[in-house]
Amino acid sequence: MVNGQDCRRLLVATGVIGFGLGGFFDGILLHQVLQWHHLLSLVPGEAFRDLGTQILADGLFHVLMYLVTASGLWLLWRRRRLLGDAADWRLVAGGGLLGFGLWNVVDVGFFHWILGIHRIRVDVSEPMLYDLGWLAAFGLIPLAIAVLLLRGAQADGTRGGGAGAAVTLGLLALLAAPIAALPQPNADSALVLFAPGSDAAVAINAAQQARTPLLWANPEGGMMSVALDRPGGEARLYEAGALFVTRSPALAGCAAALRT
Repeated sequence: MVNGQDCRRLLVATGVIGFGLGGFFDGILLHQVLQWHHLLSLVPGEAFRDLGTQILADGLFHVLMYLVTASGLWLLWRRRRLLGDAADWRLVAGGGLLGFGLWNVVDVGFFHWILGIHRIRVDVSEPMLYDLGWLAAFGLIPLAIAVLLLRGAQADGTRGGGAGAAVTLGLLALLAAPIAALPQPNADSALVLFAPGSDAAVAINAAQQARTPLLWANPEGGMMSVALDRPGGEARLYEAGALFVTRSPALAGCAAALRT
C-alpha cells in the first residue's frame, strides 16, 4: 500500500492532468464542436468583440491547458516508481476525476459567475440553466465519484492496477491534446502572421491580393484575421507574403505567444 505522502504526490500529479483534461474537454466541446461561446464572449468593449481578439484568447487558453497537462504528465512521470503493484487504481482515477471536476467548478463559479467573461451558452434566454446543468454533470458528479474512489483507496488500498490507470490517464491527455489543436468544423476564418517588422499596409495588401476579406488586424500589422470564404485562400495568403496561416485556435495561441 502506498503511504500517505506518496498518495498525496500521486494525487497532485493525476489531479493536474485531470484539470488539464477538463480544460481540453471545455475547449473541444464548447468552443469547437458546439461553438456555444468564446473565452471572452461577454467581455465589454469594442477591442474584445472583434473576431481576431476572440481567436487569440481561445488560442491562448488552449496553450495554457497544454502547459497544465504537460506539467501533470511530467509530475506523474517523476512519480512512476509509486505505480507498482501497491498503487491502487482508485487513487489514480480519483485524482484524475478530482482535477476534472475542479476545473468545471472553477470555470463556472469563477469565470462565469464572478468574472462574467462568458457562460456555457451565451445565445439563450436562460444561460443560468446551462451553467447549472454543466456544473452538476461535469463538476459536482465527477467530484463526488472522486471522493468515493479516494475514500475506498484510503480504506483498502490493496487492489493494485495503479500503473494501468496511470497509462490510461496519460493516453487520454495525449489524445485530447491534438484534438484540441484541430480547427472548428467548417471554420471560415483564419489567423495570419507576417514576418517581424511588417506594417499594417503589408497585411492589408496581402488580404487584398489573396481576395480574403479582412476581419481584424493588430495596430502593428504583423497579425490579422481574415475570412476564408473561397477555396485556396491559404495558398494565396502565402503567395502574398504571409509567414503563417492557421484556422486552429490552439496554433493561433501559440503563434500569438511567440509574437509577444
